[in-house]
Amino acid sequence: MTLGELKPNKAGIVIKIEGQGVIKRRLFDMGITPGTKIAVRKMAPLGDPMEIELRGYVMGIRKEEANKIIIEEVSL
Repeated sequence: MTLGELKPNKAGIVIKIEGQGVIKRRLFDMGITPGTKIAVRKMAPLGDPMEIELRGYVMGIRKEEANKIIIEEVSL
């Protein structure tokens, strides 16, 4: 499943990042790397952007980018 499919108040572990180039590098620079636990906190009314929590901080991410992050769902 992808991070974009994860519902609010659910969490997952990053398995891999699809894509290449600038977007993949940007996600890595934000701390989204394989093995990282990510929780979805909120979603905008239309689902884009979404608010996620990882590594002790909260940030917003666009649905397009979230769909490139392959995760395995885990419990909070």
